[in-house]
Amino acid sequence: MDFILLAWIAVGLSFVMACAWAVQRMTGASGWIDTIWSFTVGLGGIAAAIWADGDFERRIVVLAIIAVWSIRLGTHIGVRTRGGGEDPRYAKFIEEWGASAAWKLFVFLQVQAIAAFVLVLAVYLAAANPAPFPRFLDIVAIMTAIAAIAGEAVADAQLARFRKSPEAKTGVCETGLWRYSRHPNYFFEWLIWCAWLLFAIDFHGVFNWGWLALLAPLQMFWLLVHVSGIPPLEEHMLKSRGEKFRALQAHVNAFFPGPRHSGANS
Repeated sequence: MDFILLAWIAVGLSFVMACAWAVQRMTGASGWIDTIWSFTVGLGGIAAAIWADGDFERRIVVLAIIAVWSIRLGTHIGVRTRGGGEDPRYAKFIEEWGASAAWKLFVFLQVQAIAAFVLVLAVYLAAANPAPFPRFLDIVAIMTAIAAIAGEAVADAQLARFRKSPEAKTGVCETGLWRYSRHPNYFFEWLIWCAWLLFAIDFHGVFNWGWLALLAPLQMFWLLVHVSGIPPLEEHMLKSRGEKFRALQAHVNAFFPGPRHSGANS
């Protein structure tokens, strides 16, 4: 474990999220926060892959995957933010915080920097694993990462297309992947962090540090399902879509894609 490298990455993440706070205060658009966060995690992961001590081929694969993930997600959120509209999750937080919103947002973004470090640590462990590359687990990890990035891209594209339709003003998206999960983009975002765990773990006891990568999917599941992902977004959808979204909740899984529940429209 290169603790000095990880310390520098932690400092960099904290600094950039402070800059994200400044951008939000100047523009009033909180969507830029997630844009900056996505690119920052990607840059941290790239740095970790470059300076890790693992096999060269392993580090190149890890670098390529984290770069593609970061560029795709950061660009998607950036384009959406530039197109207008406030992120309902941040809008809710800022409204609740009232006069102390500026300070509480700064602290919140530093917590996001800590969360980002946990994710970058998983990328570092994936790159630093001394096991010969590629193992069977590495092949499974690559396939998982490809499926996750592609699945999230498809889900985002389907939702973007729906938002341009007349039904979007009062309806809810139930097309494509959104027919089988209320938040397929969140599911695939979680799945990519499972891939880093597969890259990092070693069942032969040579690289026990690799098991720390388990923190990344555990953290993402907790955040997306219980904290800053589904809960505030669904609260917003219930207020804006009412019974239509409540009916969707009765028929479609919140997170894991699966068959629609009985009573759903065919």
